[in-house]
Amino acid sequence: MIYFEDIEVGSRQSFGRYEVTREEVLEFAGKYDPQPFHLDDEAAAQTHFGRISASGWHTCAMTMAMMVENLTANKQAGLGSPGVDELRWKKPVYPGDTLRCESEILEKRRSKSRREMGIFKSRTTTFNQHDEPVLEMISNGLIRVRDEDAPIED
Repeated sequence: MIYFEDIEVGSRQSFGRYEVTREEVLEFAGKYDPQPFHLDDEAAAQTHFGRISASGWHTCAMTMAMMVENLTANKQAGLGSPGVDELRWKKPVYPGDTLRCESEILEKRRSKSRREMGIFKSRTTTFNQHDEPVLEMISNGLIRVRDEDAPIED
């Protein structure tokens, strides 16, 4: 089990593999982001996308699926997340793309009000099969500390 004390600032990790299908792109867009360039070949051809592309929110969901799969494989004493500080869609994601992720721990600190938890900030980048970044986000994670009675360092 990975606890707050095990997280090292600067550490990097590569994980995930997600094959993007046309059916899933259409299904997600139809339900959550029904813009023509996500649903219609002709409409998409008239945009800078050139063809149907996945919703950016779908790209976030696919990234999250890879993150959870990684957390499941590498047991972490995670306590959720208070949110995302930055989110950028760098390039469109298309049906047929294969995605993967890389993450880097940017900083960490103990919570002063909740002694049982620590907070860490990480940058996650999602890449397509050409190693082009398609999404980048900086998010915050909450994680249990191994010893909540240990002194909190400033």
